[in-house]
Amino acid sequence: MTTTTPTTAPTNKIGLTKQDYMGAKSTLCAGCGHDAITAQIIQAAWEMGVEPHRVAKLSGIGCSSKTPTYFLSRAWGFNSVHGRAAAVCTGVALANRELTNIIASGDGDSMSIGMGQFTHMIRRNVPVVYILEDNGVYGLTKGQFSATADVGSVLKKGEVNELPPIDPCTLAMELGCGFVARAFSGNPKQLNTLLKAAFAHRGTALIDVISPCVTFNNHEGSTRSYKVAKEKEMPLQELGFVPYFELNEVEIPAGEAREVTFPDGSRLTLRALTEDYDPTDRYKAQRAIHQSQSAGEFLTGLLYVQPDRPTLQDYVHMVDEPLAHICQDKVKPSPAVLAACMEELM
Repeated sequence: MTTTTPTTAPTNKIGLTKQDYMGAKSTLCAGCGHDAITAQIIQAAWEMGVEPHRVAKLSGIGCSSKTPTYFLSRAWGFNSVHGRAAAVCTGVALANRELTNIIASGDGDSMSIGMGQFTHMIRRNVPVVYILEDNGVYGLTKGQFSATADVGSVLKKGEVNELPPIDPCTLAMELGCGFVARAFSGNPKQLNTLLKAAFAHRGTALIDVISPCVTFNNHEGSTRSYKVAKEKEMPLQELGFVPYFELNEVEIPAGEAREVTFPDGSRLTLRALTEDYDPTDRYKAQRAIHQSQSAGEFLTGLLYVQPDRPTLQDYVHMVDEPLAHICQDKVKPSPAVLAACMEELM
């Protein structure tokens, strides 16, 4: 009689298995691009050794905003009202600077009712991995066009979009976002690398992920279907990411590549596929996006990066200790202090 020895699941640098980063079973439509994004969030967080109990997951309303339920079940979570995840995240970043913030939002949630919140979050450079699950429609309310829908895109019922789209990436760059990327949910290797780099970034890291809606936007005439996305995707570069804790073990080969070093020491290499692309040049990045849009294509990869920008905590001169950990008697002004403040206003 032979016996088999049970295999032990591999663990990451903090001793956790990938199962420790899972969430509830998805209730989205089978084949939804959002589930592919969830899988890569789990994989990237596990590979980076992110501590689940030190993560805050924020969301608004929509199919995309359901996805935090499906990853990192040990993390803190806050499902806000429509478009307000960025504002809630700003409060979280001020209250506890030790948390890793993740926003799962959609094109309707971010580029319509939530645009004001989105712009001020970027302006303040709030530390957050902002994942914009972009399918061009309001999937939760039967597939109406969203603000990112391309001109000429056709709904299943035949309606043609005539309004110009809002591009999250060029908007973010114009506002000064220090990490702007675009990905396709059907390209898991690229998305995984971008997510790991986003986790290493100090400020706002935006990843606009083209994520086809299999129910309302995956048909003939749609510009956000799997078929069109695969045909029109133009990757800018091959990406390689080495976390700070692996730098002693891995050598980054020399060659025709650019290298970006993050504040924690992690390094991202970018090997151009079609042309010599400089992700640190904001104006060239914006031009490249506009040119690809004119050609009916969409660029994927790291579009722009500036890893050393001051963050929200730097701007407001916060103390190193998280405010959430400081005793009330230290953070709450006494009556005498309040009276002195009022006296100054007289």
